[in-house]
This record gives sequence, C-alpha cells and structure tokens, in this order.
Amino acid sequence: MPDPTAAPDATDASPDPSANGHSETNPLNTLDATAEKAQEGLGVFERYLSLWVALCIAAGVAIGQLIPAVPNVLGEMEVAQVNLPIAVLIWAMIYPMMVQVDFKSILGVRRHPKGIAVTLVVNWLIKPFTMFGVAWLFLKGIFAPFIEPAVASEYVAGAILLGAAPCTAMVFVWSYLTDGDPAYTLVQVSINDLIMLVAFAPIVAFLLGLSDVIVPWDTLLLSVGLYIVIPLVAGALSRIWIIRAKGEEWFDDVFLERLGPVTMVGLLLTLVLLFSFQGEVILQNPLHIALIAVPLVVQTFFVFAIAYGWAYGWRVPHDVAAPAAMIGASNFFELAVAAAIAMFGVASGAALATVVGVLVEVPVMLALVRIANATRPQFESRTATA
Repeated sequence: MPDPTAAPDATDASPDPSANGHSETNPLNTLDATAEKAQEGLGVFERYLSLWVALCIAAGVAIGQLIPAVPNVLGEMEVAQVNLPIAVLIWAMIYPMMVQVDFKSILGVRRHPKGIAVTLVVNWLIKPFTMFGVAWLFLKGIFAPFIEPAVASEYVAGAILLGAAPCTAMVFVWSYLTDGDPAYTLVQVSINDLIMLVAFAPIVAFLLGLSDVIVPWDTLLLSVGLYIVIPLVAGALSRIWIIRAKGEEWFDDVFLERLGPVTMVGLLLTLVLLFSFQGEVILQNPLHIALIAVPLVVQTFFVFAIAYGWAYGWRVPHDVAAPAAMIGASNFFELAVAAAIAMFGVASGAALATVVGVLVEVPVMLALVRIANATRPQFESRTATA
C-alpha cells in the first residue's frame, strides 16, 4: 500500500533512475544518502546551547570587568573596520556549515516544488519584513519607556540581521527531530544559501533604511563578501577537492567528524569575546536582554505558524512541511552576529541583539518541534484524503 503522506506530492516525485539503466550516473541517486549523512540528532552542544551562551555571557562580562586589557587590546586589532580575532572565529563557525552543503542536491528541487515554494516565499518575502515589524512594535513602541531611542534602533537593526538570513545548519537537527525528509531539507538549505548571496544585502539595506539606520553599502557588501561569499566558495571548492582526493566516505566519516568541534569552539569563543566588550552595557541594563528576547520569540512562533499553516492548507506532506517551517522560524545567527559586528561594532546594541537570538533559539525551536510532532496526525489524515 503506498504511503498516504506521499500522495499529494505525487507530481513532485522523480522517475526511478534505475529504470533507464543509468543508476550509477544519475546525481539524484546519491541525494538521499547524502542528505541522511547531513542530519544528526541533537547533541550535547546543541541541546544545551542556551546554557553555554549564558555561561559565555558570565565569562565575557567577568573578563571585561576584571581584565579590561583583553577586550581593549583585541578591540584594536582591526583592518578596514574588520576585527581580525572575531573574523577568524566567525569563519571557524561558518565554514564547517558551508562545506557540508552539496549544491548538486539542487537537482532534486523538482521532487518537492510545494515545499520549496513555501520556504522561499516565507524566508524572503515574509520573514525579514515581519521581523522588522515585530521588533519595531516592541522595541520602539511597547518597550519605549525602558529603552533609549538610539539604543532601541540598534536592537531593531540586530533583529533585522537575524530575520534576513534563514537557518543553514541547525535546521538539519530540527528536521531530524520531526522526522523530516532529509533530501528535501538538504535541497532547501542549498537553494536558500544561493539566494542569500544576492538577497541578504538589499533586504538588510532596505529595512535598516526604514528604521533610520544608515549603513554604507561598502560596509554591508564587505560583510556579505567576508561572511557569505568567502566561506561558501571555500566550502564548495574544498568539498570538491577533498572528495576527489579522499572519497566521499572519508569526507563524511572522517573530515566532517574532525571538523565538527570547530564550529562549537568558534561560537563559544566569539560569544565570550563579544560579551567582554558588552559587559558594561549588560551590567547597567540587564533588563534589556529580556526585552530583546520578547519580539524574537514572538517572531519565531509567528513565522512558523505562517509556513506550517500554509503547508497544511496546501496538503504538503508532514515530512516536508515541518522542515519547510523550521528553516524560516530559525535563523543563521552566526551570519547575523558577524554582520552586526562588522557594521556596528562589537560593543553595539545590534551585536547584543543577535547574541540574544542565539540565547533563545534552542528552547523556542524545541517547543516548535513538539508542536510539529503533536500535529503530525492531522497532516497525515488530511493528505490521506487528498
């Protein structure tokens, strides 16, 4: 008996590649296997990410207050307004994500056109603008008595940076936890990464302009080049070279295994360094972290509801609907942190807002995972009757 969840997307399915006798040469044959390897369960680092961030806040603030020479010296190590220590750490975070993206997977886009339509429209035509609206409503409106206008504008800028980049790495975890289709998840990540190359800068510039925060285009384009283009190209080229030299099995089982801790170390050290610069601000305004978190949490649930509800109404199978909603709900916070530091500085409110995004993401996304899993029967019954 055919799987009822696959029925509504029957037009998406590609023919059996083995039927034409070219199973060894068709790139789609390895798509499912590649995607399966990209998905892993929630490890210790991811599961307790909010705890690690909280510890980094404490460690960073302590260093800034007790050993002020550390942030002072590191803060002066700049070239073209780029802080070199932080740039190196951010590359350490982003490169391991980019090297895992197999752009050949885009050939599988026709397998789930409805899911791809949902994620592209939500991620690029809805999410950045709702993030701007929700952040402005809370930080410049409801919370105005508690936040100075100039500081609130920086917090909104940080929220915009979070909203302009869909998740790249953690979405594989959320997909895994909701029994999402790994091949679809890999395709949507690859496509969104390519769109980010051309859409991130214009969207950020437009929304920052609406919030009366003017950032020179050369600074914004430098951020895109440093933290999107270079890691993406380096990841793609090194992936090709390593697989040709060592084979795909060695790449997946040895190289990626060794590279895994690099992202964790890079993120934690970046947060410690960032909060060593932010210590005085946090000690003077501890309430601000909670105030920043409110619109970020509201936005996450709101965007998830749009994508998930649309997928339900469109009779998209649950194993596609869940990852399609998760990628928009979560953020590429590594890029947001990097762009905020490059454009506004390590001690800026924008940088603080992006780090608060890191702090709240895991518990909020785990709540959405529970919602997705609890509503799976409704999706299955709806698609079965399609």
